[in-house]
Amino acid sequence: MPRRRTSGPQRPAPLQLPLFAETASLVRIRPDRNEFRYYRLDVWPDLFGCALLVRHWGRIGTEGRRRLEPHPDAGAALNALAALARQKRRRGYRDRMP
Repeated sequence: MPRRRTSGPQRPAPLQLPLFAETASLVRIRPDRNEFRYYRLDVWPDLFGCALLVRHWGRIGTEGRRRLEPHPDAGAALNALAALARQKRRRGYRDRMP
């Protein structure tokens, strides 16, 4: 019975890194104004093949508020996420440190 030939060690599949960020976590902290706020943006798939932009904001330490915005596809939701994050950064929000 012929033996199967084995090739060298198998390489793992290449890791695909996302080109655009699917989340943004921002904070605005101004103790002199008693302002401790957060703003989080996420893109979620929905059950109908579209994408949802989830906006979650409030005072740090509270549950805050949440708004879901439907978009026709993930690309449109990512564009909206980038635009909102840019707008929030102009208004004094900074990226949250891990």
